Amino acid sequence: MDRTRLKLGVLMGAVGLVAYASASSGQDGYSNKTMVYPDQGWSVEDRLRYYNTSQGSAALWYDIFLHLENADDEQLFRSDATMRGYGLVPQESDPVYNPDGLPIGITRTSVAEGRWKGDWVGLTCAACHDAELEYKGTTIKISGGNNKDVDFHALIQGLDDALAATAADEAKFRRFAERIGSADDAGRQALRGRLEENAASVHKYNEVVALTPSTVGPGRVDALRLIHNQVQSNWMDVPQNWVAPLAPAKPSFVWNIPQSAWAQWSGVLSDPLLRNGGESVGVFVRLDATSPSPEEGLFESTIDFRGQIDIEELLRRLAPPPWPEEVLGEIDQELAAAGAALFSENCASCHSTWPHRWSEPRKQGKRFIENAIVAVDVVGTDPGQFDSPQFESRPTVKTGRMAEHLPEPDTGARLASPPTVFAALTEGVYYKALQALGLSEEELLSAHGYGQVYPEELEPVPVIGGYKANPAEGMWAVPPYLHNGSVPSLYELLLPASERSKTFFIGREYDPVKLGIDTSGASGTFLYDTTLIGNSNTGHSFENGAGRGVIGRLLNDDERWALIEYMKSIPSEPGQISPFGGPENPVQAWKDDTFYHVKNPGTYNGAPRL
Repeated sequence: MDRTRLKLGVLMGAVGLVAYASASSGQDGYSNKTMVYPDQGWSVEDRLRYYNTSQGSAALWYDIFLHLENADDEQLFRSDATMRGYGLVPQESDPVYNPDGLPIGITRTSVAEGRWKGDWVGLTCAACHDAELEYKGTTIKISGGNNKDVDFHALIQGLDDALAATAADEAKFRRFAERIGSADDAGRQALRGRLEENAASVHKYNEVVALTPSTVGPGRVDALRLIHNQVQSNWMDVPQNWVAPLAPAKPSFVWNIPQSAWAQWSGVLSDPLLRNGGESVGVFVRLDATSPSPEEGLFESTIDFRGQIDIEELLRRLAPPPWPEEVLGEIDQELAAAGAALFSENCASCHSTWPHRWSEPRKQGKRFIENAIVAVDVVGTDPGQFDSPQFESRPTVKTGRMAEHLPEPDTGARLASPPTVFAALTEGVYYKALQALGLSEEELLSAHGYGQVYPEELEPVPVIGGYKANPAEGMWAVPPYLHNGSVPSLYELLLPASERSKTFFIGREYDPVKLGIDTSGASGTFLYDTTLIGNSNTGHSFENGAGRGVIGRLLNDDERWALIEYMKSIPSEPGQISPFGGPENPVQAWKDDTFYHVKNPGTYNGAPRL
């Protein structure tokens, strides 16, 4: 596997609706809600596969998770009521995909052989990259959206407390053992050993790996630093490599992301295998980074690339959600048309819309959607993400067991840059896991997303220290806004930055007027404070003048409402799937004089010379 690719990768209208009363066996009133599914091109089976396909995450033994009680009562931790309290979405049991009725994004990982043989439970991408919008008693399901309600840190804290309480409280442990079926002393002793190992692992993740200076709240996590801490501090057993997670970000929506030239907020990663694999090792994939050699177990893991490839292929045919007029109100088409002209003037240079702008051909002639990646000094939004070790080129981490596996000139070095060390580890882990799958050359090429420029040279990272402007379709469905979720609505995003809310509550209820969240505190009580580190709501500002953070002229209120109406109207058709690899007659980004990087030469490394 190419070390350079690994090192590069880790830097980082009419609406079809289906409505019904859910049959979920929830314990929190969830079971009687009216559910609405905008047409995103997926079948019921597609959604079930997305919700329940494992990526290899193995946080704790499956039977332990099924039968664990909450720390302070006898209700099961995995109950719908508890999971809903942490922002996870309950789902009904399914005999094929989810026999035990786990919530969306928590799934079984079955390891067939090796030291971790057995059934585990862990997170999958749907926990964060899937959403519900509540409006006046109706739930709008957004496949591939951002789960603004899931509180990852609170979930891990609750799991830590539950495991510790069960290990310490004899009555709790007795009930727990009886539910699992460990009746005799030997069975209970073996169960206690497994429980205590799980408890220690989760406690270390909660109290060390994920320790933050302030409460992050729902819908956000500093994934980059958590991945760094889990891999280069925890799994490598080098405590000195720990860094504080200071830049929480919301998960992006994922429709049109497999079709895009670059992914993640920083726009530095084009290879889905590296992107999804990196995410997995940060959320409880078990791996060996300390054994003396590969022959003795080094690089073994529970990572499930088959599952990740299946998920990515599902996402390649996921459409952005159309606005559900039957629930949220009719679109004023005349006002939306006025907004379309304003979008073209003020937004389209960076954010593409259907039929999108497409890259030059990559391998097999595949093209990908190009959107602007704008330097943080220009867009002016919170820069904290770029202080992450993933963007550090200096030798700042101890290499541990990876020293002898580093490429030249770093081979044997005791200190190296974080990307270099991470690349060495993931090369070993990925190579071993992929080799076991026996993929054909075409399957492997597809798994890597046809990510190299044809024929063989590597595509350089477009901008170091810049934020990617996502495609605009379906953006109405993914509040709050900016990469760190610091702006509660699209309406406020169109204001001068100085006029935005300094604090606001993150509510579950959707605001279909401003295209945002309920900020009143009536449907959510976490108070977002934009003065805290990582929470800045500056930049991306529409105001007169120039300078850092000013990206457009001052808009009047009529113009803002017209833009809001236009954002409701895209996508203009239900099931509007962008063809993976590009359409037959693409709009070519680098021949489009309105494209941000064409208008601003030198802002994109490796822009093609046409």
